[in-house]
Amino acid sequence: MENVVLSVPLILALLLIGVVLLQRSEGGGLGMGGGGGGGGVMTGRQAANALSKLTWILAVGFICTSVGLTILAARKATEGSVVDRVQDAPVTESAPALPDLSLPPAATDAPLTPPPAN
Repeated sequence: MENVVLSVPLILALLLIGVVLLQRSEGGGLGMGGGGGGGGVMTGRQAANALSKLTWILAVGFICTSVGLTILAARKATEGSVVDRVQDAPVTESAPALPDLSLPPAATDAPLTPPPAN
């Protein structure tokens, strides 16, 4: 069920991107060919109005589903926030310091047996 609820904002976001990309920056939406002459079903202005209304509908739907998901997540979270859990956590011993590997080994670390004679 959660996957369905999570996929709705994703679909709305993709549709919103597509609708915004269809609009022209001058506000002429879908008026790609210029002149709106005679017997077209939708003139350039009507297409722009339809696309701007669709953009608003998709944006409101996206915001509402996002707020709804936030409310669902807040209800599902039985524990406090992550910050509360970190502040309430007991202090543990710190990890031992790592040896400094930047220095060459000391002379006492040399092998105790002499090298074999030739």
